Amino acid sequence: MNEIFWPEGYLPGMTDNFVSNEIIIADLPAAQVWKYLHDTSKWESYYSNVADIRFHNATGPELSEGAHFRFTTLGFPIEAEVVEYEPPADGMPARLAWRGWEEGSEEDDALHIYHAWLLEDLPGGRVRILTQETQNGKAAKEMALTKPDPMLNGHQEWIDGLAEAASQQKRF
Repeated sequence: MNEIFWPEGYLPGMTDNFVSNEIIIADLPAAQVWKYLHDTSKWESYYSNVADIRFHNATGPELSEGAHFRFTTLGFPIEAEVVEYEPPADGMPARLAWRGWEEGSEEDDALHIYHAWLLEDLPGGRVRILTQETQNGKAAKEMALTKPDPMLNGHQEWIDGLAEAASQQKRF
């Protein structure tokens, strides 16, 4: 199976916090899931931990390479820039990733994240949905010590909601 491409400074195991969430579902193509992931206007319909999505350039509400946007998640205002954007193609997984930072932060210990998604069609009509995030900073260190990790649970809600939304649309 494919894996996430990590930039320098965000390699899992070398950051202050890391989570990985994955599901595999039958009878759902990656292209259908992609519709609900790359269009931020759909996020709030299936994920309760996101709000206030705004774009700083004219690309929104659909994400694209270089899109600069902001959103609130788990109580953190996040500025983000899309650094990887590859829609699904025959034999190739969809890839989406953004680097983010806590809005208005300038201190060295502010929250910095790298959030990546991989949507992969598998044999037998299955799709693999993988999301992983690494974080650095004081808030990341605190989340890593919190049990259960709120980021782990939040991302599980996101991935489950994404799959359900895409599955529901497929039925119509």
